Amino acid sequence: MKVAITGATGFVGSLLVQRLHAQGHKIVVLTRKTAFAKKVFPSEAFPNVEIVANTPNASGSWQSVIASCDGVVNLAGEPIGEGRWTPERKQEILNSRKLGTQKIVEAIANANPKPTVLINASAIGYYGTSETATFDETSLSGNDFLAQVCQAWETEARKVKDAGVRLVILRFGIVLGNGGALGKMIPPFKLFAGGPIGSGRQWFSWIHVDDLVSLILEALTKPEIEGVYNATAPNPVRMADLSQALGQVMNRPSWLPVPGFAIEALLGDGAMVVLEGQQVLPKRTVQTGFEYKHPNLQSALRQILA
Repeated sequence: MKVAITGATGFVGSLLVQRLHAQGHKIVVLTRKTAFAKKVFPSEAFPNVEIVANTPNASGSWQSVIASCDGVVNLAGEPIGEGRWTPERKQEILNSRKLGTQKIVEAIANANPKPTVLINASAIGYYGTSETATFDETSLSGNDFLAQVCQAWETEARKVKDAGVRLVILRFGIVLGNGGALGKMIPPFKLFAGGPIGSGRQWFSWIHVDDLVSLILEALTKPEIEGVYNATAPNPVRMADLSQALGQVMNRPSWLPVPGFAIEALLGDGAMVVLEGQQVLPKRTVQTGFEYKHPNLQSALRQILA
């Protein structure tokens, strides 16, 4: 296959490029930061990777490369958990997803021939937060800021169906691997100062990055996979259980809680990502027959921290 990817230099995207390249596929990396992308994917190690400069929120000549691709994976979006959510920051978070997806769909609609599939990222923030409810792919959306962002994101992606292209929307849980959210949680544990964030009762719906990339690869290659799927492991945990498991795997204490006000002081509104949560089950994902390599948190953490 030939696959175009946005967000290819990120935590998930870089591993996806590596896996696709190892399987002999061709990859078009659409990026604003071509110099950085060339460092991440040097041509001598990644001869099947083509790096194309794009302006994600604007139409341009970059869109023409979509016509030569079999599939498109749209992972781009401003990071949610970094920095305070000022009004300007919230607009960036929204626009990077809504307008970025709009321009990808526009490129697909104008392509001849067209790719056969668009894999579009979304997030479990779609459902809002709750300590008591359980959500699956049929659940209604929430009404907080992140839920509104996900709704706008998915609405733009759905327009690709007007072009007769198969659409797969993957609602990502918190992705665990070497980096990402886990990378920020490990340092306090190393210093014997780890513990649950906030109340510890909030749900933590997660997925190992290897499983997420495998799910994206299956969605690319299996025409029967279509619609919305929760990209989460089948066994969500509460924050207190995550901290306990992390402490056990690292052989460190896990009793020192991080108070909610400390996270709020650091992140402002963005603190809700870790202080509130949702129990999300991958009902449709499991029904496809997808086999998780890392369905349980403790074994997933052991693999990552090995």
